[in-house]
Amino acid sequence: MNRMDRLLGILTILQSKKFVPAEKIADKYNISLRTVYRDIKALTELGIPVSFEQPRGYFIVQGYFLPPVAFTTEEANALVLSELLVYGFADKSIQKNYATALNKVKAVLRSAQKEKIDELDSSIRIQMHPKLLMNVDYLSQIQNAITNQFIVELEYKDKKEEISKRKLEPIGLIYYAFSWHVMGWCHLRKDYRDFKVGRITKLKVTELPFKKENHISINEFMKQLPVDY
Repeated sequence: MNRMDRLLGILTILQSKKFVPAEKIADKYNISLRTVYRDIKALTELGIPVSFEQPRGYFIVQGYFLPPVAFTTEEANALVLSELLVYGFADKSIQKNYATALNKVKAVLRSAQKEKIDELDSSIRIQMHPKLLMNVDYLSQIQNAITNQFIVELEYKDKKEEISKRKLEPIGLIYYAFSWHVMGWCHLRKDYRDFKVGRITKLKVTELPFKKENHISINEFMKQLPVDY
């Protein structure tokens, strides 16, 4: 878990309880007490009024709250449709993350909106060809590698069913020819390569930084694609 996610998690805990001991935060996120103190300081620097009472723990000063996000019915309906598209065009990792995010969105909807959303959810379906369904769950890992500029190690099965091991500096994801593809600098070939995500049999994000500087943009790479759909 990166620090920003942890800070949001700590803020959620503080909002849900009257007092939270530092030890509880440390245990939940498997961090040291010193790191807890730094995180609390970071929250206060962001303008969140976190205070402390011995021996009960940290608390948010009364009167402070994060206003709920307001959605129109049309916006909520669009999210329901998007969920079906995610299940049709994304892998298991993205489906799981989207479902979690959508549940958080639904939690702030008004009761009348929730009823309409449930009704709409039961009235829309998407039928996909079996060959288009993804049975892997690497998209989320690849996204993290792209945003953090981490090298990934992967095993890849080509059209001849031959497996090779590669180290890749991923620069982007493109959905084309009815499949997701990850583009990046291949250490083995010393050039940019296109890997179909569905053919990746193993993948590991090494957390080692990119070695090559000044990668081309994903838009530039798209000019080299073999098809235009």
